[in-house]
Amino acid sequence: MVRLIMGEKGTGKTKKLIEMINTTAQEDNGSVVCVEAKSTMTFDLHYHVRLISAYEYDLSNYEALRGFLFGLYAGNYDISHIFIDNLFKITGGGCNQAADDFLNELERFSNATGVKFTISVSGDPALATDGMQKYL
Repeated sequence: MVRLIMGEKGTGKTKKLIEMINTTAQEDNGSVVCVEAKSTMTFDLHYHVRLISAYEYDLSNYEALRGFLFGLYAGNYDISHIFIDNLFKITGGGCNQAADDFLNELERFSNATGVKFTISVSGDPALATDGMQKYL
């Protein structure tokens, strides 16, 4: 399962994401991971959540992020949910084919492993590509 949360800056995406992460961490039996551009949610997240700063690992494009996420799972099969805050800020991407391809790869991975992905994206939902629309 891949879920995309999309909205303009200042519409409460991160607040909603934090609530979802904390609820999942308290209710889910698996490991919960959150990837964000920089560690700004440190004090907002439940202590069971593994918070990762993309900046510290130089995850600056889709391919690097994909490999990192798949590697996380290879090292910990207990991961049940991965949250990504502000995908475009991490990857420098936008509403384009590369974003569609990335989301489709996550969907295939999710179907094979059972890991759920929830991703926030800053931008007007009306500008989302057809490939992104199916995850909204």
